[in-house]
Amino acid sequence: MELSDEASDIRKGEELPQNKIEAFIRENMEGIAGPIVIRQFPSGHSNLTYLILAGNREMVLRCPPHGTKARTAHDMGREYRILTALQTAYPYCPKPLAYSEDKRILGSPFYLMERLKGIIIRRDLPGQLALTPADTTRLFENILKVQYQLHAIDFEKIGLETFGKPDGYVTRQVDGWSRRYRAARTPDVPDGKKVMDWLSDNMPQEAHPPAILHNDFKFDNVILDPENPFTVIGVLDWEMATIGDPLMDLGATLGYWVQKGDPKEMQALRMGPTNAPGALTRKEMVCRYEQFSGRKIENFNFYYCFGVFRLATIVQQIYYRYFHGQTADKRFKNLAFSVNTLINTAERIVKEGDV
Repeated sequence: MELSDEASDIRKGEELPQNKIEAFIRENMEGIAGPIVIRQFPSGHSNLTYLILAGNREMVLRCPPHGTKARTAHDMGREYRILTALQTAYPYCPKPLAYSEDKRILGSPFYLMERLKGIIIRRDLPGQLALTPADTTRLFENILKVQYQLHAIDFEKIGLETFGKPDGYVTRQVDGWSRRYRAARTPDVPDGKKVMDWLSDNMPQEAHPPAILHNDFKFDNVILDPENPFTVIGVLDWEMATIGDPLMDLGATLGYWVQKGDPKEMQALRMGPTNAPGALTRKEMVCRYEQFSGRKIENFNFYYCFGVFRLATIVQQIYYRYFHGQTADKRFKNLAFSVNTLINTAERIVKEGDV
């Protein structure tokens, strides 16, 4: 079993123009010799990610998917900008190498970054790591610390004071994701009205100070050191990063959190080892975050409910593309089941009010 992501053949319909990519790389990078090979990373459901082999160099190309429904969620320029700004403040970002808005090349903006190679954990903990429950607890704590370290950065000092609009962030997020869900809804998923109304009626005061938010901080966006799997060496997929309430970022993370004892429908959607022996529960994650930040967190069920609903909307936007024939990727065929399960979970949080 591979512990790192490996590229494979490019999926049909997602090919890149080899000659144009080669010309761009040779024009914008020094010391490129020999042939250039393009392969595709098979994981991920949003932006398209390719491995570029150029001589002895390995790079990653990121570009928006074809048939994009929500174009503002695939802003390559924003992603490139935050990676550039964070180079001096956050040692977990890949190094950005080149960016282009020339649509004559791919039809959309794209960028190149260095490849960080290490362990990426997905649904289950790899048996090769042989982690004890205590080891697993330590791993979870370390990953949460890396998320908090992002929130602790003074974003104005690194030139990101205009990267987002922290005032009114919670309201805009609730309104925005509700609007996106309605716009992407297909006939085979719930209307979500009960959840959207509850979120609108129960918005807390925003946590201060505002912070840099990754907005998709989860296991398969974290790279671990192959020599020491307790050490994070990289954080990927910055397409939704912004400035706002850090508790919304934590809520987005826990929207993915399926722990032992959750309903079997949610267990089927589990994307990380969050039910493993020693894994921190959602409540323990909140308590650890309180310890790291020195901040008392109340009514976290709002942030958790928002995280689940937001994930339902992201999945629905992806499913929308498949439903309307904008992609032939068979991985998306059954995503309506996921959306139904997530909306039902959000409704349960609304009713029971528990993390």
